[in-house]
Amino acid sequence: MTHSRWSDLERPPLNATALRRAVVTPESVWTALDVVDSTGSTNSDLAARAAGGAAEGAVLVAEEQTAGRGRLDRRWTAPARSGLFFSVLLRPGAATADGRGPVPVHRWGWLPLLAGVATATALSRTAGVDTALKWPNDLLVTVDGEERKAGGILAERQGADAVIIGLGVNVSLHADELPVPTATSLALAGAPGTDRDPLLRAVLRSLADWYGAWRAADGDPAASRLQQTYAAGCATLGREVRAELPGGGEIAGRAVNVDGDGRLVIATPEGEQPVGAGDVVHLRPAP
Repeated sequence: MTHSRWSDLERPPLNATALRRAVVTPESVWTALDVVDSTGSTNSDLAARAAGGAAEGAVLVAEEQTAGRGRLDRRWTAPARSGLFFSVLLRPGAATADGRGPVPVHRWGWLPLLAGVATATALSRTAGVDTALKWPNDLLVTVDGEERKAGGILAERQGADAVIIGLGVNVSLHADELPVPTATSLALAGAPGTDRDPLLRAVLRSLADWYGAWRAADGDPAASRLQQTYAAGCATLGREVRAELPGGGEIAGRAVNVDGDGRLVIATPEGEQPVGAGDVVHLRPAP
């Protein structure tokens, strides 16, 4: 029998035409949506389009990524059509059509956290699976009483005014397909359905809503309620953690806050220390 993209009935392809009709509307930030069968990295592909002048709101979705990237150059791979693998192009450094000025660069660090809030909110509502955030960019769900990673976010600056945000969410992966024991999928977390079309629509709509509120507040995380909402959904806060810093070194203590710059504040015997980048290990189980 000839293999086709419809051979795996559990994982049908996305309907690009219906998705485009649903999310690329005059009132939305999304201006274009393309679905490709396979690519190395949607972030890399969209970066090339951004460099060529692509408008804000371009969305690139891949049914399969062969060289997907996470933070610290980690690889992200999964079977074809088993998850959501996509990137969006935002231009917070450009003025908007209605005359709103650029968002100050020092506030752009909130964009990956904004994407986390938007995605977790959409997945919780649409997939019926409680989704929490691990600072700075992981999406966590609980399987058999243990927190596991179901998705991740990678934000990369592109040029003077743009940021590309890549998102990967494991949707229908089986236990024997997981890349590492600490990973999981929405299906393994008990999601009643794994239809990716409504999930992608929900995430993009939520992301557009949060980005619009953030831009309207000139990127202010408090005025847009982003800071409060992130803290409420962040599983890292209140935990004993170890932050492994870029270039070596670590900070251990209790995660007590996410400050106005999006940094994780860790209370140590020497006082509170903000961490702007690094890997965070949860040392104490969630309460």
